[in-house]
Amino acid sequence: MDVLISVFVGLHIIGIAALLGGFLTQMKAMSAGTARFNPAMLHGALTMLITGVALVGLNQADDQAVNNVKIGVKLALLVVILGLVYVKRDEEKVDKAAFGTVGLLTVANIFIAVLWT
Repeated sequence: MDVLISVFVGLHIIGIAALLGGFLTQMKAMSAGTARFNPAMLHGALTMLITGVALVGLNQADDQAVNNVKIGVKLALLVVILGLVYVKRDEEKVDKAAFGTVGLLTVANIFIAVLWT
């Protein structure tokens, strides 16, 4: 079970890397007002959602303690991220506020995962 959990943790990290990497590559465009949500950001957020749910299930099946409040906060942030990226994925330009919100929530999600024990 530990190997399976480790595989899903790796996939979860790949998902967050795609989401954050997509955001960081658009930072210069954001300052120019021409940023857009690219497919990597959408796929990264979806990967995070699927692997995160799988990780909670696997950890509970393995009788490991799961902090449900932490998971709930992370899930809420991810749903907002996913909603923004999905709704505005076809727009040629995304306003700075929406784009910055996705970046801020992504970074917040990372820090919650790492610092909240």
